[in-house]
Amino acid sequence: MHIFRQIYRLSRLCLSGEGAKLSGFLLALIIALDLAGIYFSIRMISWTADFYNALEKIDSAAVISQIGIFALIVSCNSARSLIGSYYQKVLEIRWREVLTGKALDLWFTNKAYWHLTQGEYLREVDNPDQRIADDCKLFVRGFLSEGIDLIGRVAGLFSYLVLLWGLSTFALSFSLFGFDITIPRYMVWAVFIYVGLSTILTYSLGKPMKKLFEAQQKREADFRFSLARLRQSTEEVALLRGENAERDLLDRRFDNVRANWRNLIIREFWLGCFTTPYQFTILRIPMFVALPAYLAKSVTLGGLMQVAGAFSSVATTLSWFVFYYKRLADLAATAGRLDVFLNAAQHAAQYRSGINHSANSDETLHIEDLQLTTPNGQLLLQLGKLSIKKGETIWLRAPSGFGKSTFYRALAGFWPHGSGTINAGLKNALFLPQKPYFPQTDLYTAISYPHPVTDFAQTDLDEALAAVGLGNGHTKSPEPDTQAPPHMVANLSGGELQRLSLARAFVQKPDWLFLDEATCSLDKQTENHLLHLLREHLPQSAIIIIAHADMQSTLNPRVINLDILPVPASAAA
Repeated sequence: MHIFRQIYRLSRLCLSGEGAKLSGFLLALIIALDLAGIYFSIRMISWTADFYNALEKIDSAAVISQIGIFALIVSCNSARSLIGSYYQKVLEIRWREVLTGKALDLWFTNKAYWHLTQGEYLREVDNPDQRIADDCKLFVRGFLSEGIDLIGRVAGLFSYLVLLWGLSTFALSFSLFGFDITIPRYMVWAVFIYVGLSTILTYSLGKPMKKLFEAQQKREADFRFSLARLRQSTEEVALLRGENAERDLLDRRFDNVRANWRNLIIREFWLGCFTTPYQFTILRIPMFVALPAYLAKSVTLGGLMQVAGAFSSVATTLSWFVFYYKRLADLAATAGRLDVFLNAAQHAAQYRSGINHSANSDETLHIEDLQLTTPNGQLLLQLGKLSIKKGETIWLRAPSGFGKSTFYRALAGFWPHGSGTINAGLKNALFLPQKPYFPQTDLYTAISYPHPVTDFAQTDLDEALAAVGLGNGHTKSPEPDTQAPPHMVANLSGGELQRLSLARAFVQKPDWLFLDEATCSLDKQTENHLLHLLREHLPQSAIIIIAHADMQSTLNPRVINLDILPVPASAAA
């Protein structure tokens, strides 16, 4: 029932949002086309009786007529199937878009993507990129394929049963231990016994597969992530000559993939030892079951083929679980992983910080009674009172490990663990960390991020790059005949990346600029030069620097020693 609830919740998401009515109409159309296939199946069963009876009577005209009817049935059924398949794929991408959009919305709300990398979430959510990119696709595809097929089979079951009941007018009579036994309409009871026993055996053999599919998806994602991480750190690995270590790590990750794959194929093999012969024989067994009636001359050859066809239709419909068990186990594993991720993302999106963030209009940053803790409650930093005005240059100083970077995150508004008040109008604020992030694109887009590059004048972009020493050759367009991308972020060194990060401040002109070791990769002379340029370029902005190096010789900032500030009154008490 837990799996059914997960699938139900995900399917409701697919049918929600903009365009839900059109998606509902497409789903109804696809189901209707699938149900129309029942008519053609029943018509084919009737045709079977007519065709074989014509053969038995050696009636050439009737045989030719039945061949024409066969061609018409196949043509109409093929058109129905193709149209249904086309619209099912249209609906698949629509539902994937809705589900992916919902996952991305939750992932970005309240910086849930960051919260999911912290504390308790690490134990339940792994590889969120895979869950959004792959699991949304796999769930929608599996749910539509198996779900629509199930609806068609349930609807068709009643039609096929009525047909089989009407054709199975004969009884099976035999003696057992001296008793005469007669089973009326035995073909109907035989199909339920046959499929029921087969379903129980299939479930017993395939039960462990769900966990194996879950493990396989996780291990594949871990292996793929390690490859992507290596691709993003090629220079660092090359400098450390870490090829052997990286190869060992990748080999271990792939060994995990291979080990689970081996367990999975062994389980599939034992399941296939039953399901494969079952699939090959299910179209022939009905004829053997009905053979006593034919030998007793209770039915004609055409009647034998017709009742065998009806039996096969009922048996294959009831055998949906047997035929699709592997795909159902995969769908259940996918739904479980995706549901856990969405629930965790929703919980993270609703996470409320213990720190009170409020806005003011007096152009001053006020901090009162601030206490920052780890996720498990261990105290990191506590401040009683601190005020910073716009236009000031501040150096926040404290010993290593004191919690400066955590304080930086709290100012940015996404460190939730703690208490106290941060009161400021930080809407137009820019936070530049030690390790800057840039999209894999050109320099203009990089320094505009997260704003569109069209928000800034071309001259401002060029001046910002020139100010940090990344103009001229770095921004020159490529030759028309070359394929090399111009001035790409990926081509820059660590120091150049930090200079590019500072260029954001020149072009975006924040009221509040926070630098957390943002110049540590630069030499002292370059650092001094760029910080002085920033101060001149942003005379009305507050520049708050978190750094280990002495800043006195550069800008003569106001030094705030975080480790000797008064502690909150509550903590002192």
